[in-house]
Order: sequence, then structure tokens, then C-alpha cells
Amino acid sequence: MAAALLAAAIAPAPKAAAGAGISPAREFAPGQVLLMYRGERRERTVDLGPGVGVRRAVAALRRQPRVAYAAPNYVATASAAPEPTPPPTPIPDDPGPLSKRLAVPGGWARLQWNFLPWAGIATPTLPVSPGGIDAVGAWGNLIAAGRPGARGIVVAVLDTGVAYRDDRPGFRRSPDFVPGQFVPGYDFVGHDRLPLDRNGHGTHVAGTIAEKTDNGIGLTGLAYGAKLMPVRVLDRSGEGLADNIAKGIHYAVAHGADVINMSFNFPCGSSVPGIYRELRRAYRHGVVTVASIGNRRTERCVSPPATGSHTIGVGGTTEGGCLGRYSWLPGEGTDVLAPGGGEPLKRCPSVSMRPIYQVTFTGPDPRRFGEPDSYEGTSMAAAHVSGVAAMVLASGVLNPKSSPTRRVGEVTARLQDTARDLGLPREKQGAGLIDAGRATE
Repeated sequence: MAAALLAAAIAPAPKAAAGAGISPAREFAPGQVLLMYRGERRERTVDLGPGVGVRRAVAALRRQPRVAYAAPNYVATASAAPEPTPPPTPIPDDPGPLSKRLAVPGGWARLQWNFLPWAGIATPTLPVSPGGIDAVGAWGNLIAAGRPGARGIVVAVLDTGVAYRDDRPGFRRSPDFVPGQFVPGYDFVGHDRLPLDRNGHGTHVAGTIAEKTDNGIGLTGLAYGAKLMPVRVLDRSGEGLADNIAKGIHYAVAHGADVINMSFNFPCGSSVPGIYRELRRAYRHGVVTVASIGNRRTERCVSPPATGSHTIGVGGTTEGGCLGRYSWLPGEGTDVLAPGGGEPLKRCPSVSMRPIYQVTFTGPDPRRFGEPDSYEGTSMAAAHVSGVAAMVLASGVLNPKSSPTRRVGEVTARLQDTARDLGLPREKQGAGLIDAGRATE
């Protein structure tokens, strides 16, 4: 049916115009269109014939009365800041490498400024961070509620995959994960049931959300008791196609995710109706969706999927509690801020600019792990919000009789109502910097 409709709608292009639909910036896949017919439930990916440009095909298909929508198969990219990371702030009395980090009580706190309280009295093992979100307070609240570390919540990580298995040649499980904390996922890039990371970005994001604690290894995650669902929608270069991402969202909802993290962005002005459709479906099923707003130099505006109507769009802040330089993007869609590390905007009173530390690959080999100092951006910020959203769901602060859609709204409202106002315009900070301790009280 699709081929016949295309043939009727689009005459063959002149030879000189062949390949005209290929974007120089690789904004979308060449030779493909995403098509949805009226009355159908799922979109389809249509391969175009030789000499037919993507934009031309989309324009012709949109004129057909039987077509609900047609769009290019846009390319999303992981939202880690592309700029070189500034030299990290020196770490006093660094207790040592990965395998010995937590041999010192409170050793995680020497690196994970982002989890520290931002008010109160410092102790030798628990300093205070101007940019911290008080994970410590939230952990105490969840222990008191009988759901330590957001036990019972499932967070789907739509990303480059996760280093979660040891039983495949050439791969290792991250030493700070355990097998029992994962539920089955899927690889929509390789089209199999092994969403293994080839990049490191997804493992870093998953670590912030739910890396293990009290194991004497590495660092810690926010919702350390939650289950992780790895869903690979980005390739080893950190790029992914809209059709695979829509399938990934559908899979996560169908398989019981409570929260979906999306640390990637499409170009400004992208038409991604299939993804918006799946996000609306997630909302109807009571699934909290979280997305990075994008980073300057790769995005020019707050961009999809953060612009989804019920998706929490997340900007990034620095160790000094200022807006990250990468996070200053025009457009609506910034709902809250969370730690992303890196360099602040000018006139920030603090020069502290360490990145976000988490256990992931130290290079291209997916068997070598460490705590690299090269991760900053709104990808990292979104992971914090997904972790705290999981903790809010587990904390008992929500109305247990709420409908699925109302529950999503209550989580968003809880994060916003308890956020710390940084004194910025609302279009830059949304409600402000999240506070995990207050959100779970």
C-alpha cells in the first residue's frame, strides 16, 4: 500500500536531483520516510526509490487524504556536552582508584558533589555542595518508608545500551552493577535482546540512576534499589533514528517501566509525531517520561523529546549551583534543573566546575571501567531527575488512589514544588534545581 501511494504521489525526480533528501548535517536518514495512515495504530518506515528526496516525498505524502502524517526519519544524538571538559577541581585526599573508592566511609562524597546536601553543616565524610540535590536526605526518607533506594520501581534507560552482562565475548558488566537489578530489555539498533553498550554514555546514565551502594566498589546511584530496563536506541556513536526510539518507548511502556529516561535530542524543528504519539501513550499508562533539553553547540533550542506535552524537560547546573553554559537554550520545555556539571554561565559566583562522575568505560574498550572526568551536560541532568522521580514514586508521598495520568502529574508537580529557585527567568530554570530530600519527605 505504501509503495503504491508513493508511486502515485511522487513522480521520478530528474537525475540531477538524486540524493537531494540527504541532509549535510545528517539530520535524518537518507531514503526513508515515516508514514502513518489514518485509522492505523502504528507508523511504518518506508524506503524511498532511487532519485526521490526525503523532503519532497514527505511534502507529497502529506497532501494525500489517507495519510495521517509523514515525516523524515530524524536522527537524535546523545546530550553530553561536546565541548572539552575543563580541568576538574582537585579532589582533596582522594582515597584511590575505582576498586578502593568506598573503602573509606563516605568515600563517594569526594567525587559525587551532585548528591550532597546543599545546606547544613559539613562533616569530614559528608561535605556540603552548593549544587547538590540532597540524595542523602532522600535515602533516609525512603528507608523510613520501607522502600530503600526506590525498591519496586522500574526505570527504562533509552540510550546506547548498558554494560549489564558478562556472558558475551568482548563485554563485561560494570563492576558497580549486579545482575539482579536488571529486567529484560531490547536492542532496537542491533535488533536483538542484548542491549549491550558500545559507547559508555548509557552505562554512565544508568549509573547515576541506580548504581549499587554499600559494595565497596566505585560510586553510588540515586535509586539504588530500583530495577533498570536497558533499551538500546542509540548506536556506538550516540546517534539513533526516530522510528527506533518510538519503538523503544512503546517497548518500555508495554513491559512495565514506571519511568523512562531519554538523554538525547533531535535537531531543532524536527517533526517527530511518532515519538510524541508514544509519549502520550506512556502518559495514559502512568509512566513518567524524562528528557534532556539539549546542549548548546549541538542544539539551538529546547528540542524533542523534551518538548513532549507531559515529558519532564531537564536543564543542567554546575557544581557551584549555577546554570551550565551548555544549558542556555531558547524555547519552551525546561521544567526543572538538575546537576550536569561543567562550566557555568558568566557571572556565576562559583568557579567550581567538576563533571558528573559515574562508573563507565574509560575508553573504547567496553571491558575497562573507571570514573572518567569527561561527562557533563543535560544527559547527566536528566538521569538525576529520572532517579529522583523513581524515589518519589516509591516514597509514599503520592496519592495511592490517583489515576495513571494524575500520578504522572503529581510526580512532576512534586519535583517542581520542592525545587530550589536559582533566581533565573523561568524559561532558563523552569521551577529550579531539584531537591531529592524535600521531594520525598
